[in-house]
Formats: sequence, C-alpha cells, structure tokens
Amino acid sequence: MDILTSDMTLPLAAAVLGFVSVLLVVLAVGNILTTRSQSARVRSRLLGETSSSGRTLSGTLTAGATRLGQKLGPTDGEQLNHTALRLVRAGFNSPNAPLIFFGTKAVLALVATLGVGAVKILTGMAVPAGLLALIFVLPACLGLYLPGLWLSVRISKRRREILNAMPDALDLLVVCVEAGMGLDQAMARVTREIGLTSPVLGQELYTVILELRAGMPRADALRNLAHRVDLEDVTSLVTLMVQADAFGTSIAQTLRVYSDALRTTRYQRAEEIAAKMPVKLLFPLVFCILPALFVAIMGPAGIKLMHTFSSMH
Repeated sequence: MDILTSDMTLPLAAAVLGFVSVLLVVLAVGNILTTRSQSARVRSRLLGETSSSGRTLSGTLTAGATRLGQKLGPTDGEQLNHTALRLVRAGFNSPNAPLIFFGTKAVLALVATLGVGAVKILTGMAVPAGLLALIFVLPACLGLYLPGLWLSVRISKRRREILNAMPDALDLLVVCVEAGMGLDQAMARVTREIGLTSPVLGQELYTVILELRAGMPRADALRNLAHRVDLEDVTSLVTLMVQADAFGTSIAQTLRVYSDALRTTRYQRAEEIAAKMPVKLLFPLVFCILPALFVAIMGPAGIKLMHTFSSMH
C-alpha cells in the first residue's frame, strides 16, 4: 500500500511542479513583453514619436494567439464585450485583445496538458486511470482560469495606481486652469506632465484628449474615462466636472476642493492599512518567530535540565 501511494504521489508532484514551472515562465515572459510594449507606446504618444511596425517575436505570438482565439474563443457578443471591457480596464486597448486573451488561455491549457503528458512519459510509472485523469484535467483547468485571476490582479493594481496619482494630477490641473488655460488645453498639459510619473493615468488622460480631438463632447469623454477606470472617486470627480461645466461654476475651485478630499481619503486609507498591520503580523509572529525565539531562549536551559536529571539518575 505504501509503495502504491508513493507511486501515485511522485508523478502527481512532478506534474504539478512541471506545470507551475511552465506557467511561471509564460507569465514572466508575457509580463516583460507587456510592460515594454506599454511603456514604449505611452512614451511615443506623449513625445509624439512614431514607431516602426516590424515583424517581431511578440507580433508573431500575438497574431498566433489572435487566430487561435478566433477559432476556440466564445462567440457570444455579451461575453466578448465584458471581456473587452475588463481588458480595457487592465490597460489593453487593442480591438483584438479579447481574441488574444482567449487564445492565450487555450495555449496555457494545451501547454499544461502537454507538460503533464511529457512528465508522465519520462517517469514511466503506472498511475491509476482516475488519478491520471485528474492529473491531466487539473493543469488544464488551471491554465484556463489563472489568466482571469491575473487579469483581476492587474485591474486592481492599475486602479490603485490611478487613485494614488489623481491628487497630483488635480493639483497640476488647478495650476493650469488658474493660469488662464482652457480645460482642454490644461488636460493636455497635465497629460504630458503626469505621464512621466504615472504612465497609467497619463495613458487614460491621453485617451480623453484623443476623444476630444475627434470631436466628442467633453462630458461624454469624461464619462468614458469614468467607465474605463471604474473607480468611485473618479466617477464622482467626473460628475462634479460635468456639473460645473453645465452650470458655469468655477472649475478651479471645484478641482481644488476635490483634490483636498482625495488627499484626505488617501491618508485615511493609509491609516486603515497601518491599523490592520498588527493583526496581519499576528500569525507569522506566533507560528514562525515565537517558536524560534523559544528555542533560542529555553533551549540551553532545557539541555542543562536534561543533564542535571540524567546525573541525578
């Protein structure tokens, strides 16, 4: 029975280890390519440069993922629109982003299954049919669902960066408006300045500038910004700006007041995180630090007591 258990555990552990290794490599390469392409795109937009569209490795992989997503992706328009909106909120504005996303999920599931099959062939151990099916199905399911989890984490990270950079952007906008610039020209200037410290917010503001240049009304462009970002603070700011523009009130005063409110909210959020820190440190302290501390303090005394009792005996 022990031999059978060890024979079943070894290929399972090898399969999980192989899948995790392949997944980490794919995610690392994808993160590097995404970060470089996004930084280059934002820099070229802010500086007015044009980049040559060469046939690179990332372009080839993107084209292959797009074709695979067209064949294996869902055909439901509502699901595609929902995925496209999530990808836009994560910073992927390409029209083919949903197809690339579904193609990447299919590739990960296929690579995970092939990796498990390769491990099974190399080990050459006999595995029961039920466990073998679980070994093949589990990595494929992980390959299908982990990209969605990664996308959720990326959206949360992007929202946090936008929220942290909003007060500085509002301060710059107040300075530009009070200096006599129009709101559109002030937003264009703030986009150039804030893009150097926060490329994410700079990219979103640049999208607003492009929509304004294309002839879209300012209220609609600002509402699109709130819809893309999907943050309560940004939605409230857009509502205030639209109302101030509609009723003719001072934009500078409105932005100044809301900037102070955002700074206060950010400070309170930092205080909340700091207040939660002792509770989060409780479990590592009890299970990791205190046992080692007890061993270091009580160990010599325990050894001395053992020697004392042994000599008494």
